[in-house]
Amino acid sequence: MRLSTTLGLMWLMAVQPCLAQDVTKIAFGSCAHQDKPLNILATIALERPQAMLWLGDNIYGDTDDIAVLQSKYKKLGNNKNFIALRETTPFYAIWDDHDFGKNDSGKEFDFKFQSAEAFLNFWQVAQSDPRRKQQDGIYHSVMLNGPAGRTIQIIFPDLRFNRDPISAVDEQTYRSDRQAKKMGPYLPDPTATRSMLGNTQWLWFENELKKPADIKIIASSLQILATFTGWEAWKNYPYDTERLFSLVSDLSLDNLLLISGDTHWAEISKQTLGQIELIEVTSSGLSEKWKDVSPNHYRISPSYYQNNYGLIEITWQEKIANLTLGFKNKQGDYVAVETLTINLTAQNL
Repeated sequence: MRLSTTLGLMWLMAVQPCLAQDVTKIAFGSCAHQDKPLNILATIALERPQAMLWLGDNIYGDTDDIAVLQSKYKKLGNNKNFIALRETTPFYAIWDDHDFGKNDSGKEFDFKFQSAEAFLNFWQVAQSDPRRKQQDGIYHSVMLNGPAGRTIQIIFPDLRFNRDPISAVDEQTYRSDRQAKKMGPYLPDPTATRSMLGNTQWLWFENELKKPADIKIIASSLQILATFTGWEAWKNYPYDTERLFSLVSDLSLDNLLLISGDTHWAEISKQTLGQIELIEVTSSGLSEKWKDVSPNHYRISPSYYQNNYGLIEITWQEKIANLTLGFKNKQGDYVAVETLTINLTAQNL
């Protein structure tokens, strides 16, 4: 993106903590309004995770004025709970529409390059990072370490910068039919190649999925498995969904986890692709909530519309990794949880 760094704000002086220990606990969340206390971050800090993943709507920017956007990032950066968590826990982030800059927007948003610069500066992304030169988004991946050379790969697709326009029902249909069903206005687009990622990012995404890792996580700003919600989701773009699912099947990615944000409620979804069982934990929001939970054919847990955060706990053994994953309330208690075992002998050896 050939972005400069002109944000000379005090909260950028903080140093990202080093990740020197084996990863056994990863926290994640989304939808954090900068004007609210965000006390739930103090609960997350008590977990002592080795990583905190921010899945979008990390502020509610909603502007094409760089000064306004910077002021909102500054407010989050000065939040005492944010500061305390950042002092102990490495942060990794992707955006969604509100920190991108416009509700439910995509590649048509004229402010996207300036918004990307503000994002990268706030999250302290190094000048040497590829995202500083990418011309088509802030997608990226990180590799975290477990014991004895084991690895956890986290892939963050950018679902905004290149996203083609989304399809929607007309306003009359939305009001007369969708609202009563607690559904949004959007629907799957039949256009053969309409995409959220774009061609260049798709090539990168495929390559990332092919890289060896003991545990792989797709950290998506939007839900991947959920269907029939009517809100933004992967399944409004069948081309992207089918391409991803084909890759998962072809590569036999039975070590893949899905996490997502956006919805203002939390839930766990499960979908089977042949011999592969995909589990997705949606955690939203850190401050925002929405009680009119939409339908989801693949939901296997209770939905939860109070403030929440997600957690992945890993118990490493010589040949297996036992995982506990789910979402917790603001007191730090699990509301819904799943367990699974990943066979390490088949991965990354």
